[in-house]
Amino acid sequence: MTNLAGKTAIVTGATRGIGLAVARALLEREVRVVLCARNPVKVERTIASLRGNFGENVSGIGCDVSNPDSVKSLFDHLKRTYETLDILINNAGVGLHRSIDEMTVEEWNATLSTNLSGVFYCCHEAIPMLKGKGGYIINIGSLAGKHASAGSAAYCASKFGLVGFTESLMQEVRYDHIRVSLIMPGSVNTSFGRGGGEDPSNTWKLVAEDVAEVVVNALEMEPRALPSQIELRPSEPKKKS
Repeated sequence: MTNLAGKTAIVTGATRGIGLAVARALLEREVRVVLCARNPVKVERTIASLRGNFGENVSGIGCDVSNPDSVKSLFDHLKRTYETLDILINNAGVGLHRSIDEMTVEEWNATLSTNLSGVFYCCHEAIPMLKGKGGYIINIGSLAGKHASAGSAAYCASKFGLVGFTESLMQEVRYDHIRVSLIMPGSVNTSFGRGGGEDPSNTWKLVAEDVAEVVVNALEMEPRALPSQIELRPSEPKKKS
């Protein structure tokens, strides 16, 4: 099993939900974590809430992953703070669900630029830092990347695209000693997307910590093994009436 202690990670979209759960799980394993999200105030609040337990192992800045200049600033912060990178977790995303005729061009572009282009921008910056050192990139996708649904065209298009992007990336960098995985959760009880907030009555749904556990399990696997695509579903989803 790979020991994660002392490694350095970037986690995007890390002030709530899956991203925050992943960041906390990595910190608990003594990983140094740079976290980011679009709202710098929320980033600072999140860092402050984690510093008590994890001290200088947590840092971060506001970053809009849909903006390549903002992503460069994130990686500049990483280099100034920790100098090195071992793990990239691409989690930031937009959960827009609207019919095609009601969707604006701006909403379409925002969804694709965050959920797909943002992953490219982060990988583009990370790969030179990961080559030859046993690095790992994990992209958080969705089962919506394999199963389309009405009213989610932009979201599904971005996640279908992420499946293809991740597969190509995995084949491209595997001989540079970089492992690449795609994790595709089903329904997760967070404030992301259609739900609008965590609902205590949705006990059948996954929780953010379930996804974080899968992320850590993948990272801790022996380097010879690669779980390239992982589908994570609720064991007993709610039956349709």
